[in-house]
Amino acid sequence: MTATEIAPELSTRLDSLIDQETEVFRGRQTGSAAMSERARTLAGGATSNWQIAEPHAVWISHGAGPHVVDVDGNEYADFHGGYGVSLAGHAHPAIVEAVRRRVGQGTHFAQPTEDSIVVADNLAERFGQPLWRFGNSGTEVTMDAVHLMRAVTGRDRIIKVEGGYHGHHDSVMVSVLPEPDDEIGPPDAPLGVVSNSGIPDAVADLVTVVQFNDLAAVEAALARHPGEIAGMIVEPIMMNAGIIHPQDGYLAGLKDLLHAHGALLTFDEVKTGLTVGPGGVSRLVGVTPDLICVAKSIGGGVSTAAIGGQTEVMGLIATGAYEQVGTFNGNPLAMAAARAMLTEVLTDEAYAHLDHLRDRVSSGLQSVIDRHDAPWRVVTAGAKGCVSFMPQPIHNFRDFRELDGRYGHAHWLVQHNRGAFLPPWGKVEQWLISVQHTDADIDRFVANCGHLADELLGSRA
Repeated sequence: MTATEIAPELSTRLDSLIDQETEVFRGRQTGSAAMSERARTLAGGATSNWQIAEPHAVWISHGAGPHVVDVDGNEYADFHGGYGVSLAGHAHPAIVEAVRRRVGQGTHFAQPTEDSIVVADNLAERFGQPLWRFGNSGTEVTMDAVHLMRAVTGRDRIIKVEGGYHGHHDSVMVSVLPEPDDEIGPPDAPLGVVSNSGIPDAVADLVTVVQFNDLAAVEAALARHPGEIAGMIVEPIMMNAGIIHPQDGYLAGLKDLLHAHGALLTFDEVKTGLTVGPGGVSRLVGVTPDLICVAKSIGGGVSTAAIGGQTEVMGLIATGAYEQVGTFNGNPLAMAAARAMLTEVLTDEAYAHLDHLRDRVSSGLQSVIDRHDAPWRVVTAGAKGCVSFMPQPIHNFRDFRELDGRYGHAHWLVQHNRGAFLPPWGKVEQWLISVQHTDADIDRFVANCGHLADELLGSRA
């Protein structure tokens, strides 16, 4: 049996626990089940494929502070956080007041308002990028980043990481989560796998795929395609495969390699950004890319996104050589919420609180692991984290593929049925701690994980 295989008895316990918890879930979620049945005019019965989970979607009624309430009246400590959006929690007073005030003054003009200047100034200071533009989602700004790298260099080919997700535009829907039966090639030269229908082969063929944390693979790709590569887009901490941290020197090495070949570097900090610290991973590691994309948490729950970059790159927008446009870009409602988020919510005190809660959940979960001598690991990145149900560190997507997805699903069900809401995505789930979470919320989460360990590995009081 390899390090990633599990004993037959444990496999049986996993299946049994999932079955038991699924029955509990169904008994608590009759209103959500009825809502899913009623939603026949919604394709798939939900507003995004990511909301379609087993056994069915959970329909939310409202949220306040660190908690959400579903349509059945069940209340949860919200560690889902909208995949990173709800760093402020729900109905934060500063966000509520900013949005309420803006609604009364008009919500859309397709012209700029003063708040957009304040937000851009704040982002420039946080991320060290002098020029900014706004979009409405992570997909939009990563699309602009790819376009800009191509426009600046006059080249078409880009590099992306196997297992990396950068939105659902054509150029990045390659090798997002390739399945075990896909032909993915050797680790040192992965084959690009188209990750959705409707993606032209001609576009996918312009994407070169490499492993995360592998500088040699990037160097080899640059050598195979001399003068063809416009740049590379990468999550500086990989967030689509649990949480994978960059090895020392990897990000700085990427920048040096790409620049040596006349190519550019884009950091996709849509998921990391403000959740890992005041200036994202870029500030944490001291590496400033040519372009940076942020979204999710910057709007305090209102949909907005931003792309920032160096003058020689973003200057193409300023001159009109690249048209970055959008009717809702920098819309007044989003800018009012973002201004409140950046200037009133995410204070030094707020980050100190997040650090305290992260340390509390990390130490609590580690105590559970130690008590059971479990072959699991706790991985965190600022306010985000996950339990990796593997004994060894994960360095890239190939390592991540070895995880048994049943662990994540069982964890989600156990947490959900005991009042803690996680993203319903099996082994890729990550929690998010908001500035409004409390010690009690953290302790509930840890206790639930303790129940999972007891059920699978036996109680060790």
